[in-house]
This record gives sequence, structure tokens and C-alpha cells, in this order.
Amino acid sequence: MTTTAITNIAGLVTNDPALGDGSPLGLIENAAVVIDGDKIAWVGPAAQAPAADTAFDATGRAVIPGFVDSHSHLVFAGDRTAEFNARMSGRSYSAGGIRTTVAATRAATDAELEANLLRHLDEARRQGTTTFETKSGYGLTVADEARALRIAAAHTEEVTYLGAHIVSPDYAEDPAGYVDLVTGEMLTACAPYARWVDVFCEKGAFDGDQARAILTAGAAAGLIPRVHANQLSYGPGVQLAVELEAASADHCTHLTKADVDALAQAADTTVATLLPGAEFSTRAQWPDARRLIDAGATVALSTDCNPGSSYTSSMPFCIALAVRDMRMTPDEALWSATAGGARALRRSDVGVVTPGARADLALLDAPSHVHLAYRPGVPLVSAVWQRGVRAV
Repeated sequence: MTTTAITNIAGLVTNDPALGDGSPLGLIENAAVVIDGDKIAWVGPAAQAPAADTAFDATGRAVIPGFVDSHSHLVFAGDRTAEFNARMSGRSYSAGGIRTTVAATRAATDAELEANLLRHLDEARRQGTTTFETKSGYGLTVADEARALRIAAAHTEEVTYLGAHIVSPDYAEDPAGYVDLVTGEMLTACAPYARWVDVFCEKGAFDGDQARAILTAGAAAGLIPRVHANQLSYGPGVQLAVELEAASADHCTHLTKADVDALAQAADTTVATLLPGAEFSTRAQWPDARRLIDAGATVALSTDCNPGSSYTSSMPFCIALAVRDMRMTPDEALWSATAGGARALRRSDVGVVTPGARADLALLDAPSHVHLAYRPGVPLVSAVWQRGVRAV
């Protein structure tokens, strides 16, 4: 295999305290990285870098792990511009808006859905994202949910079955019947394409008992639970996620002290994934990241990229929001957008720059990772390596 050395790095974020300055970011100044095939072979001070077949000069800029976006909804058709415009003019967001995207997605061809997915993946990659999770949830029929997952699985291993996004319009008068479908025929058709099972546990979607039934059935089919929890109101989602040892409780906007304590106690099992793009796009209350971190919870940041409530694929934008409005430090926000996302996907091979990890890296057009929050809205990612290959 050909080896490549990235040299003259002003600040290298490894997310391994043992490799760097002892901080959670494991920062190494005046650093180098050697890539061998699709893996990281060596990291350390540039003066000690081993010889490599080729070299890339970072010219005194920062290098970070590729972002790990552990929550997105990218298999869809259409957009909801009119809804967004109306909401910004005074109408509040509710779970029911999803039905608009369901109609457009059902009407789209497989080729149209895949082309839209690839467009968003390319958009995210150009902003430094190298690992992403994505969900179904805009078909809500057996055939449409299965095809969404099949399309997604061709482009990522982190695929989530979200037949329980909302009750299908076809079952508006029979929610129990829809839960039976989601836990029965639909699950059977979708499980072969998915790694995860998710449910929107929220008023207007699924209550605690329904969510438990859906997640339990998914787990019995070999899928690992994750939960849309406590986004729009206080509710049972977080407690259910912890009880069922879900990999993540996502949104976590409305939390009681008991919810925070539960996430802290389950820090090694259930990650609190915060999605500030949703609060930005809906003018909703911000999640209190500071409260969660200080309690000892593990926190991830993700985009929640979807056409209704968070139409952004930019992890740098979410970092800036987290620092400005969720009381995270720049270091915490970057860790949560990389290593934290990896934890939410139960991955140890991404979100870090350590020997043996997947060679996913982003070069910033800045001397420090702090610029991600310091210069919001500026396209700072100037190069991306994904699985050892220069992708941007």
C-alpha cells in the first residue's frame, strides 16, 4: 500500500489524551500523521515522523478527525420551504409537518431518492463529515420504508429503521394498528438493511408504551435502539432510552433533573445527542449542554439534517451554535461532533486520529480548531480524507 504523510500541522486533534497534551482532545502541536491504506499508521511530532511514499504539506494549518454525524434523515424528496417561511413568520413547529415529506417521498422514484441522498452526502463531506448515520421514516409503508433503508445501506453502514417517525396518515384512525405494522411486517422487511431501530417518542407521535413496544420488537430482531427523546416537551423518552440501554437519546431539549441524572449514570451506554440545528430552525428552547456535561453525561453533536426542522448538513455550523447558545466550550463541541458522535454509534474506529483508526481527517484553513466556533459560517474545511483517500 502507498503511505502518505501529512506534515507541518499546526495543531492536530487526536481525541486521545495519551497521544497529546493530556486533554480530551489529545492535541499535538507541530504534528504529522501517516496514512497507510485506509488506516492511520502513525501520529506524533512532525520532527519524529517516519518516511512515507508521498507527503502533503498542511502549511501550518489544523487537522481534526472527520466529523461523525450520528443523526440525520437524508432519504426524502421535496422540501418544506413554505412551512419554514410560515414558521419564521410566527407559526410553531409540530410533529405533523412530517406528513408533507411523506407524500413527496412516496411519489419519488428510487433514482430520485438516491440522487438526493448523494447530493446531501457530498455537501456534508465538503464540510468535513466522513461518517454519517441516516434513517428511514418518510415512507411509512412497508415498501417505502424498506426501499429507503436499501438505498441508504448502499452508502453507509449506519442505517436506522424509523418506521415509527409518526403514525402513518393511512392509519390516522388506528394508531394501534400502525404500531402492529411497525413491529410486524414492516420490521421484517426493514431489519435486513438496518443496524438501528428508532422511535419518535413525543406528543403527536408515539407515547411511552408504544415506543417501548417498537424498540423491544426491534431489539428482538437484532437492531440496537436509539430514541428521539424529549424534543418538544417533557416525556418518557430519555428514561426509556436509558432503561433499554439505547445507544443514544437524541434531542434532549426538555429534561428533568431525573432525566439528567439518568443520562449521567448511563454515560458509558447511552449518549445524549444534541441537535442544535433543530432549535435554530424552529426558534425553540436550546438544549442545556452545560447541565449535561457538568453532570457527567456523554454528549454528541449532530445535524439532524432533514427537510422540515433542521435543513443543514453542516457540522461546523452546529459546533458554532453549541458554543454560542448551548454553553459548550469550543473543545467540548469539537469532541462531541467527532468522538461523541462515534460513541453514539458505538464506534471506536472513527472520530479519533490514532494508529489503527480509520483514516478520516479534515484539514482546516485555520491554525486552530477553535476557528470552527470563532468564525461561524466561514467554509474552513479545505481538504478531507475519507478511508485514507483524498475526497475533497
